[in-house]
Order: sequence, then structure tokens, then C-alpha cells
Amino acid sequence: MKQEIAFIPRKELKEKPDPASLGFGKYYSDYMLEMDYQGEIGWYNPRITPYEPITLDPAAMVFHYGQAIFEGMKAYKAPDGTVQLFRPEKNMSRFNDSCNRLCIPAIDEEFLLDAIKQLIFTEKDWVPEGEGTSLYIRPFIFASEAYLGVRPAKEYKLLVILSPSGAYYGSQLNPVNIYVEEQFVRAVIGGVGHVKTSGNYAASLKAQEKADANGYAQILWLDAKENRYVEEVGSMNIFFKINGEVITPRLNGSILPGITRDSVIQLLNHWNIPVRESRISIEEVYAAQERGELEEVFGAGTAAVISPVGALTWRDQTIVINDRTIGQLSQDLYDELTGIQLGKKEDPFNWTVKVAKVEV
Repeated sequence: MKQEIAFIPRKELKEKPDPASLGFGKYYSDYMLEMDYQGEIGWYNPRITPYEPITLDPAAMVFHYGQAIFEGMKAYKAPDGTVQLFRPEKNMSRFNDSCNRLCIPAIDEEFLLDAIKQLIFTEKDWVPEGEGTSLYIRPFIFASEAYLGVRPAKEYKLLVILSPSGAYYGSQLNPVNIYVEEQFVRAVIGGVGHVKTSGNYAASLKAQEKADANGYAQILWLDAKENRYVEEVGSMNIFFKINGEVITPRLNGSILPGITRDSVIQLLNHWNIPVRESRISIEEVYAAQERGELEEVFGAGTAAVISPVGALTWRDQTIVINDRTIGQLSQDLYDELTGIQLGKKEDPFNWTVKVAKVEV
């Protein structure tokens, strides 16, 4: 039997931010979704509550042993006022993959998605309108049990918060500069690189700090064993268009299976554009540039959707891609994906899920 989702109203609603100054991850809606877990009970007490600080015991196991996972999703407002999600069932499935790897009890994917829809329906007026805007959805789970000992926790908290957001990079289709990292590694095969756990991102901060200081937007990670095979960018999967063929690193256990990545591959197949998932070394990328065959490089992820790469720097050697301009394929993919997400283009894959209707 499905649990009823309680609703706790807040006394006063927040003033909504100016849509022109949203940025990414700066503002939060009035309500959030909460749920708790105890070993004897399972997941229980789902509720939509006012967005507010939470209280944790200093011995909460998340602080000491790092059991924490999250997802990233978006809700979009279509021209007719419909609010819709993009492939949310894939996020729920990946959420459970992360649970499994971090020894966190699985969620009921159908129930959680229904609960998220209820939260978005409650907060439908927080879904912004305008080019590049969306309501970012952040589900996450962490170990809340107070215990100092290395074992899976017996108590957890699940939260879903909402953040009205603008384009991730501001003018997000400006090609970005990427730094190829060789000193630090992101993940290893057999580790947790294929799931969305908080520690993956903490481990990337030192390299990103170095990249920021030198004017680079993101890090391009290489494999941890041979330090030569391309894996992914800090917040995106990566694609290379070489001599008419699109190549992206194959999933190997240390690369996140991005939902936008999968969508790009499906679109390319739909368009009969050759696409291949395989190992590709950084030397191959530079050799393709030397031959004049490296046509485009772009990242793909929920936050930025498509992010063209204008330059790559590896061992102090910078290569410029497509004269630092947006490639036609990058533009086409961005237009198609955002068009489907916003309800402006036909959705031949049935990727979108309607949540609510806002009066316009």
C-alpha cells in the first residue's frame, strides 16, 4: 500500500527572485520533500514541509563515513503553461544504483517519482520562464544515524529540494576552455565513479581549484591507471566529433552514465550520424586535431545540457577547436534537447512527463 504524503504549510511564502538574476543553485523554493528510514520500519513518513534548516546529531554517520548520494533533474515550463520533466524514470533508476553502491536501502522508484511530482505541483509557480531557465530538482539521501563505527548506517534521511535556475554557464553556448588533468584522478574502476555520491565531487575540488586559477571552466579527467584515456569532464560527459564520427568514452565502471549522454547517443542514432562508445586516449584527440579531423568537442549533462568546448590544454599545449565557435552539431543537439524539454519540439522518444499546468 502506498503511503500518504503529508503536507505541512508554511506561515508565509517567499518572494520569488528576479528571473533575470537566477544563476544556478542560488535560490530555493518554499517547500521540500522529506522521508526517513529506520531498519525495522523501512522508508516512512513522507511529507512536504517548509524549506528550512535541518538538525543533525554531531555523530551522524554522514559526517564521518560519507554515506551520501544525490541526483540532478529539471522541470521545464512549456509554452502552454504545462510543467514537465525529462526522463525522470532514468534518474530514479540511477538513484537506486547509487543507493546500492553506497549500501543505502533502495527506494520505491515509482513512489518517489510520484512524490516529486506532488512537490513540483505544489511549487509549480516556482518554475521559471525564459531561455535557458528551469526548476532544478535535487533529491539526496544521507546517513543520519548517530554512531561512530565503520558500517552501513541503520537510519537515513531523504530530501528533495527545488531551485529555480538560469543557464548553468550564463551564456552557456559560448565554447569553454578545458584543462586536461594529469596530477589528480577522479575515480577508479571498482570504485564509485559510476554513481552520484558526494565524495566524488569533493575529490575533484583541488583540481578544479587549480583550473579556475588558470582561467579554465572545467577539468577533463583521464583514467586513473594509465593516465591517458579520456573519461569525463567535471560535471558532464564528453563527446568528440572526429572526421564525421562522434566518439564518447564507453561506460567502464568509473564514468557516470549520464542521462543527457544517453539522450545524445539516441538522437545521433535517430539522425543517422555515426556514434561510437569506445576508449579514446588524449593522444588520439590531439592527433586528430593535427590531421585537421577534430571537428567538435562538447560536454553533455543535466545542468548545462550541451556545452561546446573551444580549447583543450594538455601538458601546456593548447589546441583550439572549430575556431572557438559553436559547432553545428553541438547547436543542433542543444536546440533539439531543449526544444523537447520545453515542449517546443516533437518528442518522438516519449521522454517528457507532464506534471502540472500553470495558468498563462
